[in-house]
Amino acid sequence: MPSPTIVWFRDDLRATDNPALSWAAERGPVIGLYIHETVGRPLGAAAAWWLRRSLDALRESLDAPLIECEGDPREILPRIAREHGAAVTWNRRYRLREVDEELKASLGAVSHPGFLLAEPWELSTSSSGAYRVFTPFYSALRARLVHDFPQPLPRPEVSGAPVEPVCVPRRDEPAWTHTLARHNTPGEDAALVRFHAFLDGCVNGERYDNNDLTPGATSGLSAHLRFGEISPRYIWAQCVAACDTHPSASDSIWAFLRQLAWRDFAWHRLYHHPDLAVRNVRAQFDRFPWEWTQHAVPGSTPRAFAHAEMDPQAHHLTELAAWQSGHTGVPLVDAGMKQLWETGTMHNRVRMVVGSWLTKNLGIHWRHGEEWFWDTLVDADDASNPFNWQWVAGCGDDAAPYFRIFNPLTQREKFDPQGRYVARWAPEACLPGYPEPMVDIKASRAQALAAYEIIKG
Repeated sequence: MPSPTIVWFRDDLRATDNPALSWAAERGPVIGLYIHETVGRPLGAAAAWWLRRSLDALRESLDAPLIECEGDPREILPRIAREHGAAVTWNRRYRLREVDEELKASLGAVSHPGFLLAEPWELSTSSSGAYRVFTPFYSALRARLVHDFPQPLPRPEVSGAPVEPVCVPRRDEPAWTHTLARHNTPGEDAALVRFHAFLDGCVNGERYDNNDLTPGATSGLSAHLRFGEISPRYIWAQCVAACDTHPSASDSIWAFLRQLAWRDFAWHRLYHHPDLAVRNVRAQFDRFPWEWTQHAVPGSTPRAFAHAEMDPQAHHLTELAAWQSGHTGVPLVDAGMKQLWETGTMHNRVRMVVGSWLTKNLGIHWRHGEEWFWDTLVDADDASNPFNWQWVAGCGDDAAPYFRIFNPLTQREKFDPQGRYVARWAPEACLPGYPEPMVDIKASRAQALAAYEIIKG
């Protein structure tokens, strides 16, 4: 009987195109392992809700045991490997790299690519530096994938090693997460169904437009990708093949793949800026007068809307609470925030609008918004969430200038001209007597630009 191999699942909760699982299955019996890690940033409540159900789906689909433990992987993984005389393998991640490096050195573990389209060290500018602007990054990524793209791996035949089941107890979930099941179906099977339905729609003439606020107009794959229930290279290969056989769908499909590449870009930036969630990429913004309460970053607990209890001196927390709960007086912003609370997600165009309103019109630090999204988004991850918040706040390292301030009224006219999005998520905003915006749009924009002029030099 060959020795078993432990597959340490992290952000790759799937069997199809899972390099670590395929490598282990070729060697012999497999032991699946998931560690609820006590190092690093704890998951937000919405992402934790998704993870619980994704693990359940993975356990049902594997022909191998899936052990769940909680603690520091530097203690847990060596112990379990010793107990079972097992080799160890995993798919790479780009957070907590020091943990993985220590374990790889001590265990002789084998790591594999699989979470991104290209590894962060595989793409660099002509001057051997990391890409800081998306368009040249995207061009380099496409060029690389044309000439050197591994085909996705099929679902492997897995045989499990006999082990005693070990599971961590379920945690109590906040009451507000109970609505998430109405709008989300975690798991690999759901991810594959959703992706192929979306791709079939593109092939059959449905035009993809990532600015379309109509339900179902976008792929809806962000949380599935976040937990690795479907791999980006599987998506890329299937999409490129569809372009070859259905050239009329190419524009829509490539527009979608550009968004997939943006995900890679965020993770490449995190690789080079591990403190992306807490430090401005552009150091000049360390002097920007955003409102910030360092020791009172709110979460989605029952006290989340009672900021006065946290810090009575921080007057901006009243405005922050109104933004969080969708009571800003701006219909598109309020609709987006209520969609987030109900579903655990928000259309990307609206994410940009609500982020701009918080950071530029209300003058509140992007970290407050990033923390709120971290707790309430099912797709919140260590790269995309802070990267996109820094982008919309203007302090990130892509080419979006600070003075790009989204006017939420004109954004509504342009992207929700029939008012269907607002009517669905904030119907009260369509009725007479809805409150005026909590701050004057033109005046707050001018104030933001004046503050930017002060730090620009």
